Amino acid sequence: MPDWLANLDPHWAWLALGVLLCAAEIVAPGFFLVWLGAAAIATGLLAWVLPIGIPLQLVIFAILSFVALYTTRRWLKANPITTTDPHLNQRGARLVGEVLTLTRSIENGRGRAKVGDGEWPVRGPDAAEGTKVRVVSADGGVLVVELA
Repeated sequence: MPDWLANLDPHWAWLALGVLLCAAEIVAPGFFLVWLGAAAIATGLLAWVLPIGIPLQLVIFAILSFVALYTTRRWLKANPITTTDPHLNQRGARLVGEVLTLTRSIENGRGRAKVGDGEWPVRGPDAAEGTKVRVVSADGGVLVVELA
């Protein structure tokens, strides 16, 4: 082990761990690594200011991590993050109400319709190619349509 690593004060390790965990939150967002990083930084600051040993530092880190995660989870449960767009990332649901043109006739309940510059599979009453249909719902990647 290099001398500089052996002589490294533990608070620097906690501070570095905290920064790495906060940076990892950016790469792999999950909204919990930042709180572990904050606990590590707080532990590093306490270890810097107070003469405490490694075992007590580990206990402090564990307690701070638990408290941070527990309080954040309770707060998020009481204050859920909502979106102003309920159909965010649900392209099929966004198409409800749109009038589309069939590019392949609906036979036995299945066909295809033009959506933007592409085609989507559709399910609905039998209709000829070129017929206008209205999207009434989405079932996975299949649009459920009715005659417009």
